[in-house]
Amino acid sequence: MITLRSLHLHRTLRFLSIRNPNPIITCSVSPNYPQSPKKFHSTPQRHFPSTTAAAADADAPTTYGWSALHSPPPPPAASSPQQTPAVQTVYDPATGRLVTKRNRHGAKEPESGGAKAEIKPIAEVGSRVYGDVIGSSSVRSSGIKKKKSRSVHVCSSCGYSDGQWWGTCKQCGEVGTMKRFTTESAGRKVSGVRVSDNAVRSWVLREAAPVKLTDVYGRVDNSNWRIPLHGEFGDEVERVLGGGLVPGSLVLVGGDPGVGKSTLLLQVAALIAERIGRVIYVSGEESVEQIGNRAGRLSIETEELFLQSSTDVEDILEQAQRLSPKALVIDSIQTVYLNGVTGSSGGDVQVKECTAALQRFAKKTNIPVLLIGHVTKTGDIAGPRVLEHIVDVVLYLEGEKFSSHRLLRSVKNRFGSTEELGVFKMSQSGLQGVLNPSEMFLADPHSDSDYLAGLAVAVIMDGSRAFLIEVQALCVSSSSSVVRHVNGVQGSRADMIISVIIKQAGLKLQENGIFLNVVSGVSLTETAGDLAIAAAICSSFLESPIPRGIAFIAEVGLGGELRMVSQLEKRVSTVAKLGYKKCIVPKLAANSLSEMQGGPETMEIVGCNNLKEMINSVFTSNW
Repeated sequence: MITLRSLHLHRTLRFLSIRNPNPIITCSVSPNYPQSPKKFHSTPQRHFPSTTAAAADADAPTTYGWSALHSPPPPPAASSPQQTPAVQTVYDPATGRLVTKRNRHGAKEPESGGAKAEIKPIAEVGSRVYGDVIGSSSVRSSGIKKKKSRSVHVCSSCGYSDGQWWGTCKQCGEVGTMKRFTTESAGRKVSGVRVSDNAVRSWVLREAAPVKLTDVYGRVDNSNWRIPLHGEFGDEVERVLGGGLVPGSLVLVGGDPGVGKSTLLLQVAALIAERIGRVIYVSGEESVEQIGNRAGRLSIETEELFLQSSTDVEDILEQAQRLSPKALVIDSIQTVYLNGVTGSSGGDVQVKECTAALQRFAKKTNIPVLLIGHVTKTGDIAGPRVLEHIVDVVLYLEGEKFSSHRLLRSVKNRFGSTEELGVFKMSQSGLQGVLNPSEMFLADPHSDSDYLAGLAVAVIMDGSRAFLIEVQALCVSSSSSVVRHVNGVQGSRADMIISVIIKQAGLKLQENGIFLNVVSGVSLTETAGDLAIAAAICSSFLESPIPRGIAFIAEVGLGGELRMVSQLEKRVSTVAKLGYKKCIVPKLAANSLSEMQGGPETMEIVGCNNLKEMINSVFTSNW
């Protein structure tokens, strides 16, 4: 009987090896013979590389893997072939291990054509999981590592990324904006340094060795080092940049939406293309046709300006390598991305790595790169704070919503001063430079009256430029509690000046409502405007207009004295160039400024020690 069973088993294995050359043999325990395994089952769940050569040899069970190797000799009695084994050892493809499974209650298999009995693994109670099968993982045998996946939650509003989901964005405070993204990497991370090195590999063959400082002096020609920008528009931009665009610099321009950042850089790109050479303007927010439409409104017709609509930094740098431009403009840094970097475009990691790639590209190729950066609700440039540390120059374009004037300020400049200010006017043909910035703060000169009560002119400094602004005051008799409204002046500063006028000048302002306003929405923060504020209040209270052509420059102390301010000579010089006939200054400065010339006629310099002398000099002749 045993011999017959062995022959039957041998024929069965040969038949299975012909139909399936890579079977797996599992051993099981019959419920009738629990003392020893009885049946051998073949399953095509896993192919073993060692089974092909020895499939026909039934006497060599070692070629069939772990189950056939550890199965004891068959028992002398046979079991019914229709019964399902109570215990099975099978290969689990999900985990790559051999798992022992037990039939529920040792139930029998149904008749042919019925559903098989449910096979339930032995879970919490003593399941036996054996080690990995040798050679079972094709991935391991080939030596390729599996890709690692990582989930990142990115805010769709501000681009903030976090490894854990939160109901509210930690950066902007928006609710429900954290979206889940899954990134895969093949074991290496992509950085901006790698991308920029690949882009400039054909331009820079090897890293530059240290160079003597004296040799560097001979390379740089300060007269022709910067890229010049001509015209009224170019002169204003040059003023803010410190004399022109530095080759190899990284410039970041920020500003509120719709203020004119794209128009500014498109005009700068056109100036460089017309005078120097080829420039690439890349936009991740507009198509090439949309950029061309705006360039047509600005009357830009140069053939050296190339347009590209792309958001892939690697593709942008490849095109720059092919065209070899003199400058590269990217609008904006929040829309571009690097493949392999965690997070979506606009996130902290993406913005940092993209900026690092562009910085290294600019330094190695000596090509200036100009970036546009969006701002947050607080007015800061969106993205990590390290972004402003990476770039060389940070410019802010400011402007009121209902005003046509724009101000370009320098917040950071490694190649010049940060105290310069550029003034532009937005028109149908783009931004235009303003030759006389004071005209945007002064009232209409063609007024019906040459004398305006409660109106005084102050001279303030913004950077290295002097501006003339108008201060208005209105004193109204009020029987009720005193009312004071201040616009454009610090409330505490206005209260101090009013108190000094009451105490030191002897004007009875206690029972009057006082309204102060600075024309054009300018904030007067300099102490040099104290005398103009006091003069406007005195003019309205005394109902004595200030003659046209008088400017006030001084700080008012608590004793009513007039004090010196910084850059007084430059302020007086600006007043003289604009045609003013008289300037009220502190007595100490009057002697040194009395001989200054202003145009065809000499401007009168009037020195006063305190507020009483100022009132006598300005208002006595009108009483």
